[in-house]
Amino acid sequence: MDLEKYMLPCGNKILFGIDCLGCGTQRALLQIVKGNFTEAFYQFPAIYTTILFFGFLALHFLDKGRDYQRILIGLAITNAAIMIVSYFIKMSPYLNP
Repeated sequence: MDLEKYMLPCGNKILFGIDCLGCGTQRALLQIVKGNFTEAFYQFPAIYTTILFFGFLALHFLDKGRDYQRILIGLAITNAAIMIVSYFIKMSPYLNP
């Protein structure tokens, strides 16, 4: 089954012609499912912190006995930093004429 034809298009790329901060997330998840972990990182460097974030978010809602708020805030900040840095690295050829 070819899952790539069922992926959602990036609205930012359609409207403005440039990638958004989350571009590559679906392709990276598909690479993880296929077992290509290095390729997943190259597609979207924040994929592993994103998976950790959503895992702890699920624990936050399922396990009411523990407080996961500090972990979630730390993962969110780390994830955002990785996304921003990788975005500027990916877009640097377009920024330097």
